[in-house]
Amino acid sequence: MKKLLLHVCCAPCASACVERLLESEREIVLFFSNSNIHTEEEFEKRLFHVRRLAEIHHLELLVDEYDHAAWLRTVSMETDYAVQPEGGRRCRSCFSFSLGRAAAKAEALGMNFATTLTVSPHKNSRLIFEVGGAFAGFESWDFKKKDGFKRSIELSKHYGFYRQNFCGCEFSFRAADV
Repeated sequence: MKKLLLHVCCAPCASACVERLLESEREIVLFFSNSNIHTEEEFEKRLFHVRRLAEIHHLELLVDEYDHAAWLRTVSMETDYAVQPEGGRRCRSCFSFSLGRAAAKAEALGMNFATTLTVSPHKNSRLIFEVGGAFAGFESWDFKKKDGFKRSIELSKHYGFYRQNFCGCEFSFRAADV
């Protein structure tokens, strides 16, 4: 059975993705790499629930270093990054940052990788596939298909996972008016 490193944004999104991958008989290693998340407290809260997901399914979980300053430097290359809407140029830079880290980890471990980002109706799967496709070993799983997002909500309620109402960065936080 071929291993797959799964970049995980949060437990709610990952829940349906993990279920689908396990049904496909893939061996999964979770990779929580989310330096985009503003604040470290929010990062830890999401990580707590991802750990619960890993325990439920008896999956290995690798946690990337939290480096929000490096993420900010990457996305701030756009002069108007702070006013970009969800799905704008800032998101492309963010995807590139996170998927680049997942690609490096997957390469070091000798496996392919995918991301849970495609389950969200707020994320452009084509853009994620385009960005991910620039990295060796990327697998284009469109987890939105077959009611993936709806299933993630059901599983989140079942397991009591924390469901946030913004992607994680301070720009989406402001836009969500949380």
